[in-house]
Amino acid sequence: MSLRGQLLAEIQLKSSKKSQLIYENLKMKKVLITGAYGFLGRYTAKAFKDAGYHVSGIGHGKWHKYEYSEWGIDDWFESTITFEALMNINRAFDVIVHCGGSGSVAFSYQNPFEDFQKSVQSTLALLEYIRLQGKPCHFIYPSSPAVQGDVGDKKIKEDDPSDPVSPYGFHKKAAEELCFSYSKNFDLKVSIIRYFSIYGVGLQKQLLWDACMKVKNSTGEVTFFGTGEETRDWLYVTDASALILAIATHENRKTSIINGGSGIRTTVADTINMLVKAYNKQIVINFNQSIKTGDPRFYHADISKALNLGWLPGVDVKEGISRYVNYFKKLQND
Repeated sequence: MSLRGQLLAEIQLKSSKKSQLIYENLKMKKVLITGAYGFLGRYTAKAFKDAGYHVSGIGHGKWHKYEYSEWGIDDWFESTITFEALMNINRAFDVIVHCGGSGSVAFSYQNPFEDFQKSVQSTLALLEYIRLQGKPCHFIYPSSPAVQGDVGDKKIKEDDPSDPVSPYGFHKKAAEELCFSYSKNFDLKVSIIRYFSIYGVGLQKQLLWDACMKVKNSTGEVTFFGTGEETRDWLYVTDASALILAIATHENRKTSIINGGSGIRTTVADTINMLVKAYNKQIVINFNQSIKTGDPRFYHADISKALNLGWLPGVDVKEGISRYVNYFKKLQND
């Protein structure tokens, strides 16, 4: 073959590879994850990237491309989650996962208006954006059993009565109702996951973080809020993100509510005892016997619906707490 012929063959080969790459990119499913800078958002982005999605993220958080790329995010849009911000992105997505929003009962009491904006208005903006795009998109909304309030010390089912006891719970319920409305009136595909107690490496708030801080600074005795008999249903964050992915690949067109938990009831006292043992410190644990306003005492998920998807939690609470303590000690150089 002549030199000219070789050059033409190379050009054709490169052109063919470029066309194939463009074709593959067109075939690649696209997901938008709100709050992708946050705890659950990061792990969710990684799960979708590993599954072959093109991952876009939106929310608050300043990070460089090399940082968000490590979590599988291809495009990052630093912005409050508003309808205008979404219109500026102006892309159609196969899946939108709304991990952004409020995540604190205490915050909802201190800042109810802002909590409403984060939970309800952002959800409305996303649903309206999907409606106007006019293309099939699966909207997945991580919610909370706080919408059901205090149902007592029993397994909580998705269809149990709803009676929220905090602004946080009321706002989550309002966001869920918007999801139902858009699904019914505009045929949007919507899935709601009521997550119980998500934890894992990277979380720097809530019970486990506060407990680690107290244990680290303890001189031999630590007092915690409550009675110790309160229960939690702990779900490790990689299992939580795997559940979102499982739901995203499920073909059910009907609006669904699914509990996200391990299905295992663990008292707060047992949780802290496991944490102290993993920390390897000799500490006396006390509880102040006070009841915190707005926080249901008992959380225990019925996860039958989640298991029917073929999903199964992979990290038990003892192993998860051990990982978390190791992460904390390394972070604190302790």
